[in-house]
Amino acid sequence: MSVLMTLALAGAMAIGEWREGAVVAFLYSLSEVLESWTIGRVRQSIHGLMAIAPRRARIRRADGKEMEIPVEEIGVGDIMVVRPGERIAMDGRILKGESAVDESPITGESMPVEKGAGDEVYAGSLNTYGFLEVEVTKLVQDTTLARILHLVEEAQSRRAASQVLVDRFAKVYTPVVLALAVGLGVLLPLLLGYPWEPWIYRGLALLIVACPCALVVSTPVAIVSAIGNAARKGVLIKGGLYLEEAAGLQAVAFDKTGTLTKGEPVVTDIVPLGPVSAEAVLQMAAALEARSEHPLAGAIKKAAETRGLEVVPSEDYTALPGRGGKGAVRGETIYIGNLRLFRELGIVDGPLAALVRRLQEEGKTAVVVGTEKEMLGIIAVGDEVREDSPAAIAGLKEAGIRRTIMLTGDNEATARSIAARAGIDEYRAELLPEDKVEALRDLLRRYRKVAMVGDGINDAPALAVATVGIAMGGAGTSAALETADIVLMADDLKKLPFIIRLSRAALNIIRQNIVFSLALKALAVLAVFPGWLTLWLAILADVGATILVTLNGMRLWNLRPER
Repeated sequence: MSVLMTLALAGAMAIGEWREGAVVAFLYSLSEVLESWTIGRVRQSIHGLMAIAPRRARIRRADGKEMEIPVEEIGVGDIMVVRPGERIAMDGRILKGESAVDESPITGESMPVEKGAGDEVYAGSLNTYGFLEVEVTKLVQDTTLARILHLVEEAQSRRAASQVLVDRFAKVYTPVVLALAVGLGVLLPLLLGYPWEPWIYRGLALLIVACPCALVVSTPVAIVSAIGNAARKGVLIKGGLYLEEAAGLQAVAFDKTGTLTKGEPVVTDIVPLGPVSAEAVLQMAAALEARSEHPLAGAIKKAAETRGLEVVPSEDYTALPGRGGKGAVRGETIYIGNLRLFRELGIVDGPLAALVRRLQEEGKTAVVVGTEKEMLGIIAVGDEVREDSPAAIAGLKEAGIRRTIMLTGDNEATARSIAARAGIDEYRAELLPEDKVEALRDLLRRYRKVAMVGDGINDAPALAVATVGIAMGGAGTSAALETADIVLMADDLKKLPFIIRLSRAALNIIRQNIVFSLALKALAVLAVFPGWLTLWLAILADVGATILVTLNGMRLWNLRPER
């Protein structure tokens, strides 16, 4: 662009067209300023996130004194005091206090999250009402917010295929235009005897109108706008390449645990079988599990706490390996365990066995509670499907995804149940990590472009094989930020349809910009030969085209997750 414009201005001065040369210089400079301002505006809005995090924080050191110091001087292990209404300056873990924390700059979620002792908080988030004492866990350059900004900057250097294509085109285009301009302004007068001045003027007009300003800016503005918009909504896209790849996705594969499901066992059903109530069955189970270290024990104890039941730990608790356990609750021996335990006690009947099988087919683990003489109830424990999973799957199908697949190491019954509840089209069960990779390769052969959605840690090999790897919960794990191509900063699957729509909108706008730029250039070039195009009109057309493609690209900045 600079070469063509410099030659045009030098030529204008050489033939005495000073006024038109001045207009060309002014309009070209205006075009450059507008281009810089528009791209800069998007980038500054991302950098504005950094300004959200305070540059100073109140620290309590070992002597108990509080002092306000720059964040650069704060070390890991320092105690940060955060008052109501203040922004949190550093990543850390709450030691004392409770509050609702607005994490929208990090996760894109508008609703504050209730936090208490032991919970993680992030730099840049807002403490709404509580008084918090926070132990600093990361230095200022390592905070989640700082890493997001660093990765967004890197993303802008990872160019999309269309951007590379445009750059290659521009490199060939410039010498071709120079050759045409020389032929028009020099060879035609020299060989055919045409008058020199009007044809030199037309050659200079060709140099200006052929300047590929709009073409070169057409792709980067759209990509920067899309990546910036996604970052504001809690989605980190690590380059224009992945933005373009997401637009072509035909299928999406999901890990089960921690992705489609919550990743922790919860009590889903309580079925009383005897004269006691469901609450009494749960209370007895919690009393026994209070002494147990079994993974399901935590789910039962938590369910009792949630319902406000008083739990007195059982006495004389004895673990029965492979079957369950027993203990004294209010002076009576109570058993808890699997169906095998109660078969050994000789009190299992056909209907009960059928009920347990039905719960297992739903992907749940059945825990039976009873005495030596009778069964009192069944507690079903399972990994619950996330509330947003069915809506996210439905949104993907509306966005044009042909197939959704679940890949899991769980058994067939559990996989079938979870897939049905989430609305997944197909599932593959009992897979080892290497099996997931092979399953993805098979899906790639069938659908050509496939995304993998996982937690970013256990699913790293599968994320790497997929066309686009999408990690969940980047705000909580460094691994998610590093391994995936796209990161959902909050565990919000409903952002997946937004990614698809944003990427396809970006690709459409890039195509619109390229076609518009080339069509306008072609018309302007044709207008050069009969002498209809003046120098100032040529540059005005170029400036106008640049402004239009820039504004078109910036429409992506306002695309919302909602339809």
